[in-house]
Amino acid sequence: MESSIVIAGFGGQGVLFAGKMLAYAGMENGLHVTWIPSYGPEMRGGTANCTVVISDRPIGAPIVSQPEIVIALNHPSFEKYVDKVRPGGLIVVNSSLVTEKCERDDVEAVYIPANLIAEAFDQPKLLNMAAVGAMLARRPIVSLETFRQALTAHLPATKTELLDVNMLILQRGYDAAVPLSLGV
Repeated sequence: MESSIVIAGFGGQGVLFAGKMLAYAGMENGLHVTWIPSYGPEMRGGTANCTVVISDRPIGAPIVSQPEIVIALNHPSFEKYVDKVRPGGLIVVNSSLVTEKCERDDVEAVYIPANLIAEAFDQPKLLNMAAVGAMLARRPIVSLETFRQALTAHLPATKTELLDVNMLILQRGYDAAVPLSLGV
């Protein structure tokens, strides 16, 4: 098993943090991981993306041209990555900011109002957790519980007061994307 994930959006949307937490969750499962951040020179509002590879065997190269999963948190990221998702892959789209639909029929597209979910908890910057929750509902590359453990263990000390709301938003995103075949 090897999964490659690209998370992309604007700086300030928690792109790099979400990727880092996925990498930690993979490590907590004893898996091999890589995490490569990429961002523009702007601190907030510029482009940001990261690539995470999680595998049960050593990873040959951390560079991914056709990721299995893309989380697109804004429209420019959707446009950039929608055609790069590997056939049979998944694209999670933040429908709060992206109104365009994926026209490919060889990938699964999940639309999650990540901004609205986070704003419902008065934490608009935590939209990344809603998107990750949705991704884990459709592609459980790590379990939701393992991701929660990684978040608990690696949330910066200056943000521990946000742990509970992170968990709530993560769960809300997960619940919003649970496949209908599971009877939800």
